[in-house]
Amino acid sequence: MPPRLRSRDLPSWCEPRVVFAERFAQRDHVVWLDGGDEGATGVSVLGAAHAGSPVVTADLASGTVTVRRPVGEADDDAPVVHRGGVFERLADTLALPQVALAAGETAPAPLGWFGWFGYELGAGLAGVPIADAETPDAAFVFLDRVIAFDHGARRTRLVWIESDDADAWADELAAELTSSAANAPMADGGAGARHPAPTPAAATQGAAPVAHWRHDATTYARLIGECQAAITRGDAYQLCLTNRVDLDVHPDPAGTYLALRASSPSHHGGYLRFGGFALCSASPEQFLHIEPSGLVSTKPMKGTRPRDADPVRDAALRAELLASDKERAENLMIVDLMRNDLGRIAELGSVSVEGLLEVEEYPHVHQLVSTVRARIAPPVSALDVVRAAFPAGSMTGAPKRSAMAILHDLERGPRGVYSGAFGYLGVDGGADLAMVIRSIVIAPSGASIGTGGGITALSVAEEEIEETRVKARALLAALGEASTRLD
Repeated sequence: MPPRLRSRDLPSWCEPRVVFAERFAQRDHVVWLDGGDEGATGVSVLGAAHAGSPVVTADLASGTVTVRRPVGEADDDAPVVHRGGVFERLADTLALPQVALAAGETAPAPLGWFGWFGYELGAGLAGVPIADAETPDAAFVFLDRVIAFDHGARRTRLVWIESDDADAWADELAAELTSSAANAPMADGGAGARHPAPTPAAATQGAAPVAHWRHDATTYARLIGECQAAITRGDAYQLCLTNRVDLDVHPDPAGTYLALRASSPSHHGGYLRFGGFALCSASPEQFLHIEPSGLVSTKPMKGTRPRDADPVRDAALRAELLASDKERAENLMIVDLMRNDLGRIAELGSVSVEGLLEVEEYPHVHQLVSTVRARIAPPVSALDVVRAAFPAGSMTGAPKRSAMAILHDLERGPRGVYSGAFGYLGVDGGADLAMVIRSIVIAPSGASIGTGGGITALSVAEEEIEETRVKARALLAALGEASTRLD
């Protein structure tokens, strides 16, 4: 008989940022799916690996998947290397009855595999050439106990899969969090009184780090021209050309994320740390949301204008985005691509577009967003949906396979975690994955940022270059670099 899934509501609200800072910031294997301090809806989730937690990493170059238990790892529990793909390894675990759920029953909070799929993993699925990345091509930890923060209800809940040590975890943590909440400053002070907004991650490391762009402005303009030549030849309709910024800096990952989220709040942010690798994301874009009932949605985001402190100018930029033929065409092409991707796994006639070309506003940009929905055709699983749609069309272009092959030749280097996806695959059949954009990746070699945009026949090189600067600005600032010059 599978174990039961258990939950416990705490008597008062706990701020996710405070709980993270006090209990998770120094953990080596931790996940925070972050709905933001200002979130009025949605759920934030915090969890960390314990002695029984498996961690799975994939390496495309060797064609292997490594499974290990990094917390309290014993000599007889050494890493095990398997030949094969990460999707099969994750599916094997999800196929097991991890918990006793009735048919159609939904877990009160996500439990299951939490982590990321890197861009090259998706390119490999499509059979196009790939570049070797320093970061794992996929990294996931199985979390059987988490803290869930329901922003709409202002409710903090512990959720876990029943076991002797998990039950003890819940008892101990409930007592500690209840005591912390009771002793927290009231109203005006709140979380901010104990944990003020952090300074940029590199501020205490001396001189500001120097940003090294993979492609300088002249080269990037040439690559835009080559994209447009490919479009003229009929090899693609749109190409999501990207650039990469590397910084020789080794900041504290948790502090970097806290600095980023303070300047760039988002409803799909996240902090994922796997030992020496960390993802700090202020992503605004949902890749896939899959309900256990079989409903799936994706929200491609294509079309950008910067924000302006002057309300009149800001409104004009918003209107300009909505009126732009180039931006609307860019969004519509990706909507069509995502309709096709979901159509491969959906019930006949269930794919629909709901919310076309809507503007969403973020601290630094206006974004043009559309929503595509479908119903999964049984016996398709959440992992099957990911395989059908990954990598997201908003990060490749159209047609997808041709676009990825062209971009591999132009970009001349790996994207790594950037333009992949992160989130969870749940034991109840649900999933929620965000795009890895507006993100900082920290690795043993330093920090990196990906930035880019969709190139069409109507693109203007100077405008596309400026868009990459706008998207990178807040990320560079979080690392202590103020300049966005493409040197």
